[in-house]
Formats: sequence, structure tokens, C-alpha cells
Amino acid sequence: MATGELNPNHYPAQRAAKVVQHYLTTRYGSPYRLFGVQKVHSGNAEDVADTGRKYQLEISVHEIISNVTQTCSAEVFFPRGETQSSPHVQASCEELLKTDTKAQEEALYQQYKTNQGLLSSQRLPDSYGHIEPDMKPFWHLGILASSFIMLNESTENTLYNMAQVANITQLATENEQLKFDCHTLLHDMVSQEIIHWKMLFTWSPGEGVKVLQKEQLPHCHHCEKPPNTN
Repeated sequence: MATGELNPNHYPAQRAAKVVQHYLTTRYGSPYRLFGVQKVHSGNAEDVADTGRKYQLEISVHEIISNVTQTCSAEVFFPRGETQSSPHVQASCEELLKTDTKAQEEALYQQYKTNQGLLSSQRLPDSYGHIEPDMKPFWHLGILASSFIMLNESTENTLYNMAQVANITQLATENEQLKFDCHTLLHDMVSQEIIHWKMLFTWSPGEGVKVLQKEQLPHCHHCEKPPNTN
């Protein structure tokens, strides 16, 4: 792995930046707030003794729904060891958090908390890249829940994107959280593998997303190919 100044367009800097995206989504994301790395401006990598590698980045992060962009500084540390540990991230992007999404989140929560029927949907997006407008918040929730997996599974040799929510089903619950069973497809851009994960997660405006259970599913040879995530 290269050390010192990195080419911002090459995989090492891009992979580390993608980890920052997953981190920001898990910390601050919602059905109405999602983050994407728009550009890597600069990057630097250094070995930290025998414990791992540290990346320092200057990146432009885009809040996709409000269409706000901010240049942020971030640090990503990939631990080394016999067992894989999730990367440690520090990033500050306060400007992206100024859009108030509380009213939208509360309206969505109340709608599906009081619904007589429980939500169930498949293939978000479909093979043509289409998502019905009323299903977009649940596509976003799928991305948010999957970001916990993508952050945890990321290494210096991966580059994860969300490909599709294969299915998402709302479950009955007696507490204040909305609960979902979800099957998502993740795309590792390095290996070009589509990886299937099954999750059980909850969401409410006050508590955000909490992933209760997760399981990587066996490779599916007969499954329909998801939309292009490049």
C-alpha cells in the first residue's frame, strides 16, 4: 500500500473516502438525509507502527436530498490484526447537518406507526432504476441500515456501494420503534461481487436506526441482477 501523498482519484484515497461516507450516514443519516462523497481533493496515508494505517483526507461531501455540499477534513484508521476490526473515523461536516428534517421524519413515523396495514416492498430500485416516490424513504432507510454493515466490513481492499433493497417488510411491534425485516444487496466495486445481507432493524425519529440482527446470506447464482451502481 502506498504511503505519503495519495492520488485523490486512485483506489486507496477513494476507498478511505467511501468509509467516511458510511460513517457520516450511520451517525447523521435519516430517511430524509443521506451523504455521498462528491470529490476527494487530497489524501495522505501513513503506517502507524504495527497497529494499522491512517488516512487523512480533504473531501467534498454532498447531502443528497437537500443538495448541499461541504468540504470536510476526515481521518480514517484501518486497524491491523488477526481478526478484522471496523475502521475508526473522525470527520466534521457541520454545514451538512443544518437542514431540518424533523417534521418530515415525524410525519413518516406517524403515518406508518398508525397504519392499519404493514408496509412491504420489493426491488428498490427496480431493474430500470425506478423507485416510487412514497417508497424513497424506505430505500433511504435501507441505505442507512446497510451503512452500518458497510462501515463494519470495510477494509483497505474493499469499496462498498448500496445496490438494492431486495425486500423490506414492516413488522408489528409493541414499543415506540418501527421495526423492519430487510434484505439488501451490496456491491463491492473491487471484487465486483454482489453480497446479500439480511437485517432486522428499528427506526424512530428520536432514536434513529438500530440494527438488531444481521446475517450475510450465501451467494445467489439465480438472483436478478440489481441496477448498476457505478
